[in-house]
Amino acid sequence: MGEPERAEATSPPASEPSGHWLNRTVFGAGVTSALGDLTYETTNVILPGFLAVLGMPAAVLGTIEGVADGLASFTKLGAGYIADRLGFRKALVVTGYGLTALMQVFMALAVGWPLVLLGRLVGWFGRGIRGPLRDAIMAEAVTPETRGRAFGFHRAADTVGAVIGPLLGVALLAWAQTLPLADESGPYRTVFWLTLVPGVLSVLSFALFVRDDRSVPNPKLRFGAALRSLPARFRRYLRAVGLFGLGDFAHTLLIAAAAALLVPRYGLVEAAQIAGLLYAGRNLVQTLASYPVGALADRIGHRPVLVVGYALGAATAGLVALAFALQSDSLFLLGAVFVLAGLYVAVQEAIEGAMAADYVPTETRSVGYGVLGAVNGVGDLVSSVAVGVLWTTVSPVLAFGLAGGVMLVGTLALAGQRDAGGR
Repeated sequence: MGEPERAEATSPPASEPSGHWLNRTVFGAGVTSALGDLTYETTNVILPGFLAVLGMPAAVLGTIEGVADGLASFTKLGAGYIADRLGFRKALVVTGYGLTALMQVFMALAVGWPLVLLGRLVGWFGRGIRGPLRDAIMAEAVTPETRGRAFGFHRAADTVGAVIGPLLGVALLAWAQTLPLADESGPYRTVFWLTLVPGVLSVLSFALFVRDDRSVPNPKLRFGAALRSLPARFRRYLRAVGLFGLGDFAHTLLIAAAAALLVPRYGLVEAAQIAGLLYAGRNLVQTLASYPVGALADRIGHRPVLVVGYALGAATAGLVALAFALQSDSLFLLGAVFVLAGLYVAVQEAIEGAMAADYVPTETRSVGYGVLGAVNGVGDLVSSVAVGVLWTTVSPVLAFGLAGGVMLVGTLALAGQRDAGGR
């Protein structure tokens, strides 16, 4: 009872994954993600400044990010089920990258929060479609013994775009400010239009390079049965992930926090540029750490490495709270915050997906990744909205301190699991 029904495969049996983890699919997914991250990280780094020019407070940013992440989470859940049932994962991933590129158009046209929110919703809907299906394709393109390295390489390639994006965003914004534009928002809009170029290239890259010859339709699969069939140890793992996620706020709020602390010393524009450079440093740390983290996890086990990463996440939020308590504009302290943020995200993004593949059978793997994405997305929704609202209505010290405490609870929950089997 509760097992998903399976239809007879109507396509030839797929070949076993290659023993060499850096194959065409992993490489192609990495290039695509680098271009995709270049697109929206260029947007992320200038978004707080754009909203400030439009007169919107931190609570609006937190709410927009949280609502968009929430939509992405439920989209991931539905996309995983549809892909396992119908079998056309690649086409859905390509569509998802296309929608993320379309987000830039809404940003460029926005004159207030409604279009900014709509753009974020469209983009994160696309992100929700593509994420779990891309991860499922990658997980089946390599052997279980090399998944940590494959996912680590992918996250490193993904973050190359996240490193270049903020630097490019800062540079393009500085250049656009020299143009004879109508108002203060003009330079930001110019940058949004330019980010369409890597967005379109990301769509073409996945369509041309990535193969998905192991996807077999399962038209008798039922959503409820697929969820019930997920292993108990995977559900326990999801509880720890969910607890951590309830404190894991969107890192555009880190940019906003750094800028707010630096404004009294540097002024609005220079503070925003410095915050953008700190965020680029965060992404560089993530890029450099992602593959070594994945390789280490393949060697010593996924769970202990993820526990350390989660602990670093709690420390990151705690340091932000400390910076606000001291009203510190120390670049050393803020630099430490962004370095820790890069390290913990490198661990989180490389290892969470690899662990999920250890727990979920192939027949419902896309559903499993969708559930993982949904859990993370709900956490992002709650944490980003809560941090933004508490920052604005009470204090940033309480906002980030509470986030760090919740992340610590998730860390302890994961550390206490003794049945995290597999690698």
